[in-house]
Amino acid sequence: MSRVSIFLKDKNKKGFFKMLYEMGRFSLVKKELPKVYIGKRLYRKEITNYLDYLSSKEIDKISNSKVLHKPIYAGILRNKLFFAYHLEYNKLPTPKLHGYNFGNNFVFNSNKVEIQSNIELEAFLSDYLKNSNSKGLFVKPLDEKGGKDCYLLNLENLKAMISSHGLQLMAGNAIFQEVISQHTEVNKIYSKSINSIRFTTFRDSENKNHILSAMMRFGNNGSVVDNSSSGGFYVNIDLDSGRLKGVGNQAMKFGGLVFEKHPETDFMLDGFKIPYFKQACTLIDQVNDSIPERIVGWDIAIAEDGPTLIEGNDNNSWFGVDIAHGGLLQNPLMKKVFEDA
Repeated sequence: MSRVSIFLKDKNKKGFFKMLYEMGRFSLVKKELPKVYIGKRLYRKEITNYLDYLSSKEIDKISNSKVLHKPIYAGILRNKLFFAYHLEYNKLPTPKLHGYNFGNNFVFNSNKVEIQSNIELEAFLSDYLKNSNSKGLFVKPLDEKGGKDCYLLNLENLKAMISSHGLQLMAGNAIFQEVISQHTEVNKIYSKSINSIRFTTFRDSENKNHILSAMMRFGNNGSVVDNSSSGGFYVNIDLDSGRLKGVGNQAMKFGGLVFEKHPETDFMLDGFKIPYFKQACTLIDQVNDSIPERIVGWDIAIAEDGPTLIEGNDNNSWFGVDIAHGGLLQNPLMKKVFEDA
């Protein structure tokens, strides 16, 4: 209903009969109801290639393919602890893993400690932060996605964060990673979150890796995570130049707005050259060779000293990727993706 409300209020809609025709044609060509027509904002005047956008059935065909996805690789990608250990073992750049917890059992530097209260947890993490000289710990649940329940712990906010998150933390499972020192140029756009690049890759039947699309995600409204599902937005990246291309796109449930500038910093998005972009593309090739899943959404941050891997997602967020790219079916490689799927 929120999408419908935003659609009705949007002044950038095509004419009524034009939209009706396009929705009918979309249904005939895609063989499904045009559910994504509003959600992907295909009703807006500037969208002329609405048939180049993925339908729900097309997304399902890729996501549910047993040829493109193998459970053994998905298990590594979906479990953040497995993934962190895999990257460290293969000497691929990723934030240092300080520790993890399974409920009340916390394992840091191979030492296991059982913690029963917020007071004990605060004391333990305070001592660890002081003795490790870490500037902060980024907490991520092992099996959540979309930035849900992720937060930053440091000596300044530790008491307040443990007061609000401690019981939930001790009842769940999480990893604790070093905070990334984000590149100063990226910080100019937004410094409160790590603004990651989502690369969508396809590994063909001859084991050659291809980048289908790339977009950069930015936090907003003071958030420490950049996911659009948490209020952030995303911008397409031109793969040849490594520059942001076009406007920022916000999820419909947060208003479906588009941004030429970051709404908090007024930094112009279009044309921004991403530092270390070529190195990031090389890193994608290396990690995809180490985990040969055939369709993956990889998240890479740009640190001061180069790209660093954050996550790999076998359940890629095709909805946002499709919007950012301006219709993924424009990419000729998508034909091969569907053939293999």
